[in-house]
Amino acid sequence: MSTHRIAGFRLGIYVFKDAEVIDFASPYGVFSVARRFDPELDVFLVAESMRPVQTQAGFTVLPNYSFNDKPAMDAFLIPGGFGTRQELHNRNLHTFIDSLLESCLLTSVCTGSWIYGKMGLLNGLAATNRKEPDRLEASSMGKIPIDRLAEIAPACRVSRARVVDAGRIVTAGGISSGMELGFYLLQRAGYDDQFITEVARTMEYHQAYAMYKQDVEVSA
Repeated sequence: MSTHRIAGFRLGIYVFKDAEVIDFASPYGVFSVARRFDPELDVFLVAESMRPVQTQAGFTVLPNYSFNDKPAMDAFLIPGGFGTRQELHNRNLHTFIDSLLESCLLTSVCTGSWIYGKMGLLNGLAATNRKEPDRLEASSMGKIPIDRLAEIAPACRVSRARVVDAGRIVTAGGISSGMELGFYLLQRAGYDDQFITEVARTMEYHQAYAMYKQDVEVSA
């Protein structure tokens, strides 16, 4: 992992129909607070088109960019949510991901890693996903998300870590793990632990950060 600070690190977060709100709002919030300490940091929403996007529970957001805009990014994040089931088959999304520069990190929260698995990008790599099922997933009609990841990407080594860094691809498992992914991306951007801890303290999340930062698997 590089410790060189990436000036003006830009995080693009994908939003789509029925994306899980906390999955994209948590990392956005981490970067929003971090910008108070370094205004060069940037975070924004990317959607397939420049139309309002209705995410989980009717929460509607306006994207900053569309796929056609091809915004410059240092990291691209796919959240989870019920909508990932449709996004597995969204060829426009897959084409957009394929068009990103090799230097752009591909990241996900929760079931967002299914997308990378479907595209074959997790073959030979470690990745994680949500481990706690909802009622349907726990029933005979469903499947726990982390088990479905193993089914979608059989050549992936499934990990139960909170955050898994496999080099270019960084995945986080759990609906609220977007917080940890946000902090970890600051680390990947070259910020030291003192900076990140101060961001977590400002968010009154420093105790959880101190615990969860140990739950990272680096397999790059």
